[in-house]
Amino acid sequence: MRRREFIKGIVGSAVAARPFAARAQQAAMPVVGFLGSRSPDDSADLVVAFRAGLSETGFVENRNVIIEFHWAEDQYGRLPMLAADLVAHQVAAIAATGNPAVQAAKAATTKIPIIFLTGSDPVQLGLVNSLNRPDGNLTGVALLNNTLAPKQRQLLRELAPQTTLVAFLTNPKNPITKSDTRNIQTAAGTTGQQILILSASNDSDLDSAFAALVQQKAEALLVQGDPLFNARPDKIVALAARYAIPAIYQWRNFPAAGGLMSYGTDLADGWRLVGVYTGKILQGAKPTDLPVQQSVKVRLVINLRTAKALGLNVPNTLIGRADEVIE
Repeated sequence: MRRREFIKGIVGSAVAARPFAARAQQAAMPVVGFLGSRSPDDSADLVVAFRAGLSETGFVENRNVIIEFHWAEDQYGRLPMLAADLVAHQVAAIAATGNPAVQAAKAATTKIPIIFLTGSDPVQLGLVNSLNRPDGNLTGVALLNNTLAPKQRQLLRELAPQTTLVAFLTNPKNPITKSDTRNIQTAAGTTGQQILILSASNDSDLDSAFAALVQQKAEALLVQGDPLFNARPDKIVALAARYAIPAIYQWRNFPAAGGLMSYGTDLADGWRLVGVYTGKILQGAKPTDLPVQQSVKVRLVINLRTAKALGLNVPNTLIGRADEVIE
């Protein structure tokens, strides 16, 4: 393995040792560690939102704050090492997005403030003991998207009411996959639908998962809000189109890429709020001073062109409830 490839594997991006050296030269600036499960290319627009949140509290990158980005490139096994590297360099705070990154950051330090973004209940995950009065060194933003899976299944059934077998695409390496699966199976059981659990933790697995979906004759697809999937809307939408499978996703970028519909919270706004809380920590606030913020705004986006291609008739009542209709 070449040295450059080895360094990229350690830090998850091309930042390697240079930024920490720069921090030493600019000691007056606080250094924020950013721990992400995805890749920088897949997260560019979300990083813009994070920086915007920081700027709301008066912090601008390379002017009065340094940000050390450590990306796992969708390989969650790297996260503990990346988190440990940030802790070893004694960053002022760690912003962690996505449950795998949050869990890695939490395991790495009990002293450095951690500002998290999670799609699950932070109390159930063991991140905090209370949303209003978080204890320890963690606080952040909860999108609570895992509670939306039953509603997503319901919306999917409105478009395809005759479906009896629904596939649920999950990443087995995500720490909340078991609870997500349990929630969707419980909801489906009340309507007589069956759930086919599909697993994928890399690109090759995605191809295999869709092949299994077709082999098992699933009639619709629900996609878990996992960072690996969130970063691959084009690939997943293309696979769903290839096999003519009606699918629902959590984020707008899927129907924007040609997917059928999405129902979920505003991911970019969640990253912005993490930036705001990070700035407040830099201003002297403690995690215990900052209640966990809950994002309750959800958006329903429907792609009518895709519905037509699938031969689906979208009820006017559903169109009327949509926040955005792509034609």
